[in-house]
Parts: sequence; C-alpha cells; structure tokens
Amino acid sequence: MDASVLLALRDPAGVPFYPVVFQILYILTWALHIAFVLLSLGSLGLSLYGSSKGSSDRNWRILTPHLIQTGKISVSILIVLGVAPLLFTQVIYDLNWYVTNTLSGMWIFIFIYALIVGYSMYYWYYYANKAQKSSSTLIGLISFAILIFSGILMHNFTVISLMPNEWMNMYAPGGVVDTSGWVFSVDAIRLAFMVSLSIPVVGIFLQNYSQFLSTRKDFENSFIQYSANLGTKLAIIGLLISAVLFVLWMLKVGYLFHPISLVTIAGVVMLLVMSKMNNNSYYTTLILVVVALLISSVRELIRFDLMMDLGYNIYDYPVNLEIPTIVMFLATFLIMGFVGVAYLLTMAWKVGKNEGVFDGSKDALVSKLGQSTLYIMIAWIAIYFAWGIGILFSNIL
Repeated sequence: MDASVLLALRDPAGVPFYPVVFQILYILTWALHIAFVLLSLGSLGLSLYGSSKGSSDRNWRILTPHLIQTGKISVSILIVLGVAPLLFTQVIYDLNWYVTNTLSGMWIFIFIYALIVGYSMYYWYYYANKAQKSSSTLIGLISFAILIFSGILMHNFTVISLMPNEWMNMYAPGGVVDTSGWVFSVDAIRLAFMVSLSIPVVGIFLQNYSQFLSTRKDFENSFIQYSANLGTKLAIIGLLISAVLFVLWMLKVGYLFHPISLVTIAGVVMLLVMSKMNNNSYYTTLILVVVALLISSVRELIRFDLMMDLGYNIYDYPVNLEIPTIVMFLATFLIMGFVGVAYLLTMAWKVGKNEGVFDGSKDALVSKLGQSTLYIMIAWIAIYFAWGIGILFSNIL
C-alpha cells in the first residue's frame, strides 16, 4: 500500500488533541475492556462445568451461581468499556477502522446482533440455572458459543485492519470489485493466545473470591479453601498455556526479543510465582493489571510499527486543538467517572462483606459517594445541554 493512499484516507479535519494522548488512552481502555472480556468468558465457561456437577457436588452448587452472576455483570461492563478503545483507535487510525468496516460490513452487522442474542441468552441461562432447570447447561453452551463467535468476529476486524497491503486484493480480488462485505481473516495463534488468557484470569478471580469470603462466617472454610485451590490450579495451567502461545505469537511477528515483550514475559513469570504461593491475591491482581497493560502495549507497538513501515506516522497527524472538548472529556472521565465507579465499587465491597441485608443509606461513606455521584451527574447533564445549545445557536444566528 502506497503511503500517499494511506494519507489520503486520513480525516482532513485532523485530530482534536495530541495523537500520543489518544494512543495512551487506547492502550489503557483496551486493557480494561479485555480484562472483563476474559473474566466473562472464563466465568461462563467454568460455570458450564459447574452446572453439570451441581447435583452431586455441594461446592459447585454454591460456586456456579456466583460464576454466572460474575460473567453476566462482566459482559455488561465489557460492552460499555469496549466503546472507548474503538473511539480512540478511530481518531488516530481512522483509515484502518473504516476500511475494515467496508471490507467486513456484513460481519459488523452480524457481530452486533450476535452480541445481543448471546447476552440475552446469558440472562436466560442465569434464570434457568436459578430455577434449577435441566436445560440450563444447554442454554449456557449456546450463549457461550455465540459470545466466542462474537469475539472471533472482533478479532477478524483487528486482523484485517493490520493488513493494508492486502486491502486492494480483498476489495477487488482478481480485479473484480467485491462489495459484499464478507471478508474474513483470522490469525490462529494470536486468537488462541487471547482466548487462553481467560483461564488464568478466572483463576486469579477465584483466588480473590476466596480471600474476599474468608472474613465471612456464613461460608464454610472447606468451600473457601476449595475455591482457592481451584483458582490456583487454573491460574498456573492457564498462565503456562498463555506464555507458550505468547512466545509463538511474538516469534511469528518478530517481536520476541523486544523490550516490551521481554518485560511481559517477566510479568507472566512473576504472576506464576505469586499465583502458586497465593499469599495475597489482591497483589497478584495488581500484577495482572500491569501485564494486561503490557499486552495492550505490544498490540499497539505492532500496529504502530506496521503503519510506520508503510509511511503512516500517527504523530504527523494534523492537530487542531479543541480545548473545550478536551476539558469536557477529562471532566467526564476523571470527575464523574471516578466518583461513580468509586461509589459502585464501595457499595459492591460492603454488600459482599455484609452477612445480612446491607442498608447503604445508613453507611456514611456509601451515602456520601452516592449523593456526590447524583449531584455530579445532574451538573454534567445541565452543562452538556447548555453547552450544546449555546454552540448551536452561536452557529446559526
């Protein structure tokens, strides 16, 4: 692909802020998104095993509904968090994303509806399991298969966006224009690595789960220990599988000895040691977050270098500063976002630690965070509409 063609596909309006900021935000938000993708797949997959064991194993009768609930919530979070990396990537790599949408247009539509159906069936699985229906496992399997299919489609979009040299062949194979939108491409090793990460993620989650419940008296120590041991086994096995697949992926793309790849491998080794010892799973989770950020950085490094080799440098993108827009974004992200998330996390933590019914209105911290979130939301809505209407009238009067 000629550099002039790539540059011609760029948005002539430029970007509203410095490209490196969008690059960093993309790395951060993708790491958050994939964390819940992996947790949802790992929880759902493990719950399917548990639903078949629930009738004969008391530990699984307790654990399976909790795994289903965790996966159900994770899917909703991953959908919300998935918007941000798409927005950031289309700002600085807009040509990659929009060409991919053109070549795989039909798969884009299928992805949206598959996600809706898969998530809806997840709720069906949740209620069927709660009612102890014999069909719950089958419903869960269908939901799991559809969500995996959705992940494969998103993987397809990523792979195609990284193949600029093949875009013309995909658009006009043999010189004949194909506007069907059925272009499909998969990198098997990369996909296997990403999916395999769901095993250690759910394993470390179970370690956190057991540590969280260890202070409660309404859960037997035998169940807590069982969950911790299961989590340790899954974390170790999953990390070993993921490490092998990561090395194969890096060998394939030629980045095995790049400093970021080496640091990522070192992080995985540290995770292995900490998971096996399981002294404090919360610290293990912090390292897991760092490793997720490193994997996200490796993905971005591969794309950045690939586009640079073709003569496309995101740092050369014309910058037209829009300070008001940036201020609005930062205020939303840092103030409303952090306070709102702090409220939800605090509420979830205290509900989980309480053995009875938790009344948030009687808790000083939860009440303060809840009121602050409400006031900030009201202020944000007022500013948003006032600002928008002001700009509208200033442009038309």
